[in-house]
Amino acid sequence: MNTTKTMETPLWSPLADAVAASNMSAFMGLVNERHGLALAGYDALHAWSVENPALFWDAVWDVAGVIGDKGGTVLADPDKMPGARFFPDARLNFAENLLRGEGADVALLFNNEGETREPVTCAALARDVARFAAVLKSWGVGEGDRVAAFMPNCPETIVAMLAAASIGAVFSSCSPDFGAKGVLDRFGQIEPKVLVACDGYRYAGKVLPAHDKLAEIIAGLPSLEHVAIVPFIGGGPKGLAKTEDWTTLLAAAPDDALTFVRLPFSHPLYIMYSSGTTGIPKCIVHSAGGTLLQHLKEHRLHGDLKPGETLFYFTTCGWMMWNWLVSGLAAGATLALYDGSPFHPSERVLFDYIDRAKIDVFGTSAKFIDAVKKSGLVPRETHDLVSMRMILSTGSPLVPESFDFVYEDIKSDVALCSISGGTDIVSCFVLGSPLLPVWRGEIQAKGLGMAVEVWDEAGRPVTGEKGELVCTRPFPSMPVGFWNDPDGAKYRGAYFERFPGVWCHGDFAEITPHGGIVIHGRSDATLNPGGVRIGTAEIYAQVEQLPEVQEALAIGQDWQGDVRVVLFVVMKGDAALDEAMQKRIRDRIRSGASPRHVPAKIVAVADIPRTKSGKITELAVRDIVHGREVKNREALANPEALALYRDLPELAS
Repeated sequence: MNTTKTMETPLWSPLADAVAASNMSAFMGLVNERHGLALAGYDALHAWSVENPALFWDAVWDVAGVIGDKGGTVLADPDKMPGARFFPDARLNFAENLLRGEGADVALLFNNEGETREPVTCAALARDVARFAAVLKSWGVGEGDRVAAFMPNCPETIVAMLAAASIGAVFSSCSPDFGAKGVLDRFGQIEPKVLVACDGYRYAGKVLPAHDKLAEIIAGLPSLEHVAIVPFIGGGPKGLAKTEDWTTLLAAAPDDALTFVRLPFSHPLYIMYSSGTTGIPKCIVHSAGGTLLQHLKEHRLHGDLKPGETLFYFTTCGWMMWNWLVSGLAAGATLALYDGSPFHPSERVLFDYIDRAKIDVFGTSAKFIDAVKKSGLVPRETHDLVSMRMILSTGSPLVPESFDFVYEDIKSDVALCSISGGTDIVSCFVLGSPLLPVWRGEIQAKGLGMAVEVWDEAGRPVTGEKGELVCTRPFPSMPVGFWNDPDGAKYRGAYFERFPGVWCHGDFAEITPHGGIVIHGRSDATLNPGGVRIGTAEIYAQVEQLPEVQEALAIGQDWQGDVRVVLFVVMKGDAALDEAMQKRIRDRIRSGASPRHVPAKIVAVADIPRTKSGKITELAVRDIVHGREVKNREALANPEALALYRDLPELAS
């Protein structure tokens, strides 16, 4: 096991025995046997998977043991993008594939800021899904009807989703920290028949009732016929219109056998939402088959998840990583759910959970890893962490120094897999592989079956240069479309306008000599001083390593016919942004990135605006600085922070 930090050697390499025992090696063996091949190594397997998509996805279906009728065709219209159809004759049910566990095996664990519940067994989960499915059917909910959830990341939310999916209804969720307008901007577009909602939630030790917010949401959704209130904080319905108590509903439901409606592969499963910071959120419709198959590939092959292992991801129900996490049930995993602040009652709480729940695969955000580093906690000294074999990170680029922190101060013997994709595909374009080493600052690999390339401005593939991350061939988890976009114009405009017939994801990326990937930020947030494109992540990777800087945000400000780089910093504790500190920041950026990255202006601020999923939003700040209105403040977790950037005298000269 090699964990030496040099440019010539990886930070970590898998043991030969682990490679041989991995699900991916077994999959490669099956492919070789089935097709008379001699594929060896990840690169060869990936190349084959994108050149032979029908053979590849057919093998994924079989190896993953998808429950359903496959049909005779794997891929129809393969040259159409969009327009290709995967498994057009197949029939399956998403919930049936997730509820394959039996008896006393544990399906769900739940932790709310250190307070835990009794584990939920597979039998208990199936029982509650059957009961709520019976409730939904008694309310007249059927195929294609929408069931919405305003819920924490708790077992009841998973029950509601699986019950909806079992009968062919379409599920959509928001987390309870959304304001009423943010919820209505989303659910108002899809007109749900049923709402499942909590009576409140807990965050950072505070109990936050949701009664008033729910009254406004229910009044603003005339399509609602029934509302089930989950007594998460013990308040219950309290006289809200159209509401019934969740616990009472399930207790009164018949204990009939759970049944599943098998539907086409492309039948809608989820409606998810773009961040909405530039206007009303887009409603992205994902299919049951595409979501299931892509997640099974990512969990079982890329994550090497095996039955009985425990999977964790720190997420809310307003972020696609919740949907990704839940699919771990289809791989036979126990899901470790968490709701609340990851730093309450202390920065130890999630590491305590790893040890208590024996978590095998731990998923979080890059910002969490950086925050733990800045807190001074050294988890390898305070916790056992013996069960944890893999750390997943997403939400923003994981900087090289955070790779160092993981291996030096969390655990040296762990696969650190930075992953990147999005709500748009409810999955990943680039992620980890159990066959490959971990190189400092790099995502390990392109996803199997994903024809990922980086293109320059002229649409030419490049390696070792920054450009647009694209996918040149169809894949199953492409959206069915957008809600209320009957001719598909909005859908095509979102992903296929830049390069016709090619998915352009909007990430500014680079393929490394190792075949790894570095994400330099969102394309629409790149800076263009002197006409040269610069990724904001390259600046953050330098400045946020300074102990005095808590967090940073960079934008391009239009200035005297060009663009100048402006850097906003939140200073830590009593640290001040004086001239000496500004010089340290500029010197660090100049030496660690390039002179072009050095900001013309550095401004101290008290807070940085971020989306509900925790991502900083450069676009909203750029609009405020340029005197433009931010169209959808409800998409932000802290919209009040925008006022800090308006009419700043430092930016007037």
